[in-house]
Amino acid sequence: QVQLVESGGGLVQPGGSLRLSCAASGSIFSFNGMAWYRQAPGKQRESVAGISRGGNTNYVDAVKGRFSISRDIGKSTMYLQMNSLKPEDTAVYYCAASDRMYGLDPKFVKYWGQGTQVTVSS
Repeated sequence: QVQLVESGGGLVQPGGSLRLSCAASGSIFSFNGMAWYRQAPGKQRESVAGISRGGNTNYVDAVKGRFSISRDIGKSTMYLQMNSLKPEDTAVYYCAASDRMYGLDPKFVKYWGQGTQVTVSS
């Protein structure tokens, strides 16, 4: 059993930045993909960014050029650097560990974190 714990959420003004962290209780290298998802009020959970075991990254169009996913294998921690934040980025952000490359298909997520709230508002 692997536990994923997110941190780093908060309230930020439009145009601002936040960095989310996801600390895993086991080695993140054991998964084919790690990913960030988000769920806004009244909407379905959606994928945001994923990173493969080999370190390749993939982003959904809505965040390309603004968000950056990375990891520190030695610390078993994944990050999401979010820049140029918009009100529509407001959501609960979840990290996920998957059997599939990039981890962007929720059907193959093995472990979920508990989520961290990100609110973008002036």
